[in-house]
Amino acid sequence: MEDRPLAELFEPATEGRWREAVQAALKGGDFEKRLVSKTADGLRIEPLYPAAEPIAQPVRAPGPWRLSQRVDHPDLEKAAAQALADLEGGADSLTIVHAASPTARGFGLDIGSVGDLDAALDGVLLTIIALRLDAGAKGFETAAHLKALVEKRGDDPAELDIDLGLDPIGLVASTGHAPEGWEAELAKAVADFEGYRGRVALADGRAYHEAGASEVQELAAVLSTAVAYLRALETEGVPLDRARDALSILLVADADEFLTIAKFRAIRRLWARVEQACGLDPKPLRLHAESAWRMMSRRDPFVNILRTGMAAASAGLGGADSVAVLPYTLALGLPDAFARRVGRNSQTILIEESSLAKVSDPAAGAGGFEALTASLTEGAWAAFQEIEGDGGILTSLKAGKIQARIADVREARTKRVATRRDALTGASEFPFLAEKPVAVLDVAPRAHAAAGEGALPSLRLTEPFEALRDSSDVFLAAHGARPSVFLANLGPVAIHNARSTFAANAFAAGGIEALGNDGFSEAADLASAFKASGARIACLCSSDKLYETDAAPAAKALKEAGATSVFLAGKPVDADTLKAAGVDRFLFAGCDLLALLDEAQRRAMAEA
Repeated sequence: MEDRPLAELFEPATEGRWREAVQAALKGGDFEKRLVSKTADGLRIEPLYPAAEPIAQPVRAPGPWRLSQRVDHPDLEKAAAQALADLEGGADSLTIVHAASPTARGFGLDIGSVGDLDAALDGVLLTIIALRLDAGAKGFETAAHLKALVEKRGDDPAELDIDLGLDPIGLVASTGHAPEGWEAELAKAVADFEGYRGRVALADGRAYHEAGASEVQELAAVLSTAVAYLRALETEGVPLDRARDALSILLVADADEFLTIAKFRAIRRLWARVEQACGLDPKPLRLHAESAWRMMSRRDPFVNILRTGMAAASAGLGGADSVAVLPYTLALGLPDAFARRVGRNSQTILIEESSLAKVSDPAAGAGGFEALTASLTEGAWAAFQEIEGDGGILTSLKAGKIQARIADVREARTKRVATRRDALTGASEFPFLAEKPVAVLDVAPRAHAAAGEGALPSLRLTEPFEALRDSSDVFLAAHGARPSVFLANLGPVAIHNARSTFAANAFAAGGIEALGNDGFSEAADLASAFKASGARIACLCSSDKLYETDAAPAAKALKEAGATSVFLAGKPVDADTLKAAGVDRFLFAGCDLLALLDEAQRRAMAEA
């Protein structure tokens, strides 16, 4: 018997042979349309990449990333308890969220004095953790309280790892307002915190991401913001190398692991390029991550655990120095201890059990990641130059140019969400109308402060579908039943089941309950069952073949029976004939489901 390695018994695997096999499997289908996808920036994502030579890449310092937790309970005593519970539960970094922060989500601490900050950090040893402030318009004031607290406690500044999180340009983006004279205030903060470990200024990507920005746009915005801080500090007399050491960057991590890893790798390359352009020897960038608010859902919130877990893993693998995971119930209210624990434990498992932090830059040499990182770096640098050509980040924001560019991307993404090309599990896909409410703390959120002119919107992708579900809940409370759609199934179950299941799932995304049956062979029986159901709208479900003979008379019978709208699951070729017979809309993969559901819900609730 021949003794040879198993691999030698087969022909070498080449891209050419792979493409031949793919073309055979596609059976004439278009390779580009079927297998090549594109990002929001139009960057190509190929189905197959060859191995790549690892590129020298700035990386996180050796060791695991910091596990950061937001402290945001409005009650100072309870906030302190939150902080201690998080630290005892595995966190080694805290983010103090002030009520004035645009990212407080209606909660946060109202810190007006050093005593307030001391109370919020009661029992917390600042010398053994990392601390970041997220104070928005109260940033400079809160930083002064923190300095006073350090002096009050007698801590050695050299032992403190503190990020002040001062981001006046980010305030312009998120609120339309910025503190007067922030340049001098920023330089003063750098001088006041001389000798501390940590950073003073933060170039924060959250405002751009929440407004719908693409990866390239977020990277370009934070890079231009960081450069603006370098210029401002140098103008105020701070040496350039000291100004560089005073900066950090925060990027948003979402559930797209490929783009998130590549984005975090790209920002380190971009920042090193800025340092070199400034005549500075590159140093490791301090890079924070927070899971995306944009991807959080109020419906089926347990899916948020999967989203944030993927985001945390991707940020860590991409080289983040610290990662904050938003608790999975944050879109519903102030998270309780269990939700906070789940957020912590997801990272603890990634670091301690999965050992994701033990390899420095694990994406190095992987063809897909290297190609995507290079594409994002190139695209972001070009977008950064465009912002600089506008006159810099502040000038571009004040002129509304960045807002307009982001709005174009947001509009395209909104269309993909509405058509379910970007599926949202629990909201637009696989909704569960009987879901039970989850627990949140009994703390009422504060009203949002009025945004100024040019402020970027803060949006979640699931909001349009949630609005429909909310209307359905109100209807349920008032009438004892949800708005409903009668599934007008034609033929036996084997014929209509695929489309009736598809239709039920689609209507549920709008809070509309589907009333099913085993199917009908006669239009008269169908119309009689519709009348008995009490529904106001109906949806025909069957095969294309049966539609040819039965759909038109069925639609006519339904309209005569009082249906305010008749839908049809599918995209038949004789649409005009069916419309003439009474079909109002066609429900198919890729249709504008949001518009269809809005109409269906209004018709289903009519005259109730």
